[in-house]
Amino acid sequence: MKTFCGRANPTTGSLEWVEEDEDYDYHQEIARSRYSDMLHDKDRLKFLRNTELFLFTIMVLLCSVDFSKPVRSASTCYRVQLEPVKSGKAQIVLSWWDIDMDPSGTINCTMAPYWVKPTSAFQWRDHWMQCVYFLPKEEQVLQGQKVHLTACRDEYSVWYTLQKAREEDENKADARVESPVCRCQAHLLWNRPRFGELNDQNRTRQYIKSLMNVLRTDSVCLCISDGSLLPVLAHYLGAEQVFTLENSAVSCSVMKKFFKANHLEDKIKIVEARPELLTSSHLEDKKISVLVGEPFFTTSLLPWHNLYFWYARTAVTEHLASNVTVLPQSAALHMMIVEFQDLWRIRSPCGTCEGFDVQTMDDMIKVRLFNNECVSQHHCSIEFISRESLNSHGAVLWMEYHLTADISVSTGLMQISNEKGNCEWNPHCKQAVYFFSSVIESETLADLPSAVTYAINFDTKTGEIAMDFKLL
Repeated sequence: MKTFCGRANPTTGSLEWVEEDEDYDYHQEIARSRYSDMLHDKDRLKFLRNTELFLFTIMVLLCSVDFSKPVRSASTCYRVQLEPVKSGKAQIVLSWWDIDMDPSGTINCTMAPYWVKPTSAFQWRDHWMQCVYFLPKEEQVLQGQKVHLTACRDEYSVWYTLQKAREEDENKADARVESPVCRCQAHLLWNRPRFGELNDQNRTRQYIKSLMNVLRTDSVCLCISDGSLLPVLAHYLGAEQVFTLENSAVSCSVMKKFFKANHLEDKIKIVEARPELLTSSHLEDKKISVLVGEPFFTTSLLPWHNLYFWYARTAVTEHLASNVTVLPQSAALHMMIVEFQDLWRIRSPCGTCEGFDVQTMDDMIKVRLFNNECVSQHHCSIEFISRESLNSHGAVLWMEYHLTADISVSTGLMQISNEKGNCEWNPHCKQAVYFFSSVIESETLADLPSAVTYAINFDTKTGEIAMDFKLL
């Protein structure tokens, strides 16, 4: 039985109806999960006995929870006094929670922290996801100092604060630490990678240099990006009038607060409308001489989805001056064949695991991820010569935006770090990964593939990109 699913096309911005199988969502979630990586983790077998004991403890704990009683609403704080560190340099605090239950049925949580030097190497596996809790402010810790790490919780969250210890506070109870609830709404609009991107000074300098090249004192500027700071840069760099197009009520609210806090509410006009609904009255009957975008849109999932800027630019054509300058002026899709250390395991077939046949899951992943259409146009090929044994696990794809003729920003590869081919990637952007249908593991150089052929087709009407790779 087929079902029709409505979705907003993140590239073109249009609403589409897509025919899918009845169990499409379920199969897609399984295919995109990291279950396979965990099944490939042979190190976990070393902890089999401990795992059995742990699972037994968890079962006892679950059976003892009384769901008829409400969760306590008051925050609970745990304070741990940390002994002086041996190094004067900044340290990293690691902690975990031990959960046990006394005979009365009370659940006790104990936090056990310790200091780790920043130079320590932690080779976390891809399928383990750790939590990062940011302290409300940065603290400088010197050699010989004692500090208090306070952990608080309520029904929904956990938060921490770090305070320097004082002798008069040794015998006093801990004060409650206010929950870091977002009141600015910016955290609803921007996720953590986006905050990192906005605070990337090198990236900001590239945009400033580009805007300085294209802005004049009589420029009328329109920005099309979600929650962007480009309008602020354009204003301070001397544009006569700046408009910013915001598609959502949340982004409008956040940007209004931001502009007001910086006394810019009368300098930058927010237009809450989709590009195709923009009217001359929105722009005070002015023609746009400079159209800018990062581009960044909260609806984008894959790197090329931000090409929505191109479709938005097309939609506002009638409002652009004949000599309009568009920034970025062009974009390029980049691709690199890579060997992964562990990530390839999430798409590698398992066969059997601990005596269990998981072939059904393997087949499901293969159908969902490797059943790409074979493209018959725009055939290209790349060739490489391996200097050492290389396993071609997949291709990484990212976008590069050419702001001006000589200034570009990359959402992917920043540089190849060393002679071994270890790469430095943009930490604030997600790259797309295309896993090859077969993982090649050759022991001799002669058996390694000497070329990769690929075909990519970009349908400008639907905004879809179809691709096919073959290892020769």
